Amino acid sequence: MTLPPLFTPIALRGVTARNRIALSPMCQYCATDGLADDWHLVHLGKFAQGGAGIVFVEATAVEARGRITYGDLGLWSDAHAGPLARIARFLAAHGALPAIQLAHAGRKASMQRPWQGNGALTEADQAGGERAWPVVAASAVPLDEGWLVPEALDAPGLATVRAAWRDATLRAAAAGFAVLEVHSAHGYLLHSFLSPLANRRNDAYGGDLAGRMRFPLEVVETVRAAWPADRPLFVRISSVDGLDGGWTLEDSVAYARELKARGVDVVDCSSGGLAGSATAGRAAPRGLGFQVPYAARIRADAGIATMAVGLILEPAQADAIVASGQADIVAIGRELMNQPNWPVHAARALGLPDRGFGEWPQQYGWWLERRERQLDRIWSESSAGG
Repeated sequence: MTLPPLFTPIALRGVTARNRIALSPMCQYCATDGLADDWHLVHLGKFAQGGAGIVFVEATAVEARGRITYGDLGLWSDAHAGPLARIARFLAAHGALPAIQLAHAGRKASMQRPWQGNGALTEADQAGGERAWPVVAASAVPLDEGWLVPEALDAPGLATVRAAWRDATLRAAAAGFAVLEVHSAHGYLLHSFLSPLANRRNDAYGGDLAGRMRFPLEVVETVRAAWPADRPLFVRISSVDGLDGGWTLEDSVAYARELKARGVDVVDCSSGGLAGSATAGRAAPRGLGFQVPYAARIRADAGIATMAVGLILEPAQADAIVASGQADIVAIGRELMNQPNWPVHAARALGLPDRGFGEWPQQYGWWLERRERQLDRIWSESSAGG
């Protein structure tokens, strides 16, 4: 039978995702010293069991000072690689491409967990052992009043950060991840170089668009050189800042063209986050699929595959995004948290009922298929007796 577009496999360099559904990277803020633990294994593993084609590990810091909070995952040492390799093995064993998003929080580092306030670390936090640490950015411009003033990275500092990205990339490859994403969105370090609202430099890494893109592109070049040639590279961007005088969709198209020229395979199209939380400062009203037009525009104008994200809830909605050519992959976050088995339910909803429970893990499928036969009989008898 002809597969629905959402369930058509997609080849990305030397790997193939079984469908176009990706778990979006979602921070859990519960790591200790950057180390993944059983929570992360179970949290991520259930999405592979539920049928997602690509499962992303949350934003994983390339430096300790690049964590958003004390609870963030990290990959700044070899000690971090083992627990992540365990997760990658489990995801692959259950049919998903194991993926990881590498990140550096920049001036948005050293902050509270969301449920503790989602702001700058306070005296109360420090009394509890979570002391603020020095942060870095494109320019010495704090996120907001009361936040730490970042140190503007100088030439040696830029080199140090590039080296951290390279080393983390090598560890991610050795840990068995099939997909890697560079986080250059939501106000974090690379986005602080891109946006004219955060980048006030007057050297080669500031000024016009080419200057502001220079360091993020150098990081991408560093990562692509370290990442195996047969594995795809994604880059997450804030397609717009959603703030006056900020980064625009036209800037994103230009950036995407440069990313493609450097071997990037997919642009992950989010938005906002330059100031405040990762979801603050969006230009579009937050309706269903509100960021999909960004993915469509970048895909069409830059000639690169895109991943759409943002309030994609229903199977038909997701399928239509792929079918219409607005994006190649659909990333789902909170809806998958709400329904970890969303992909296998979507397979049925989109016309694959004849495959029974074949999309489910075998350990579940045989139980559910047996139950369905029993329920069909019960309902049939009930209807006949009515």
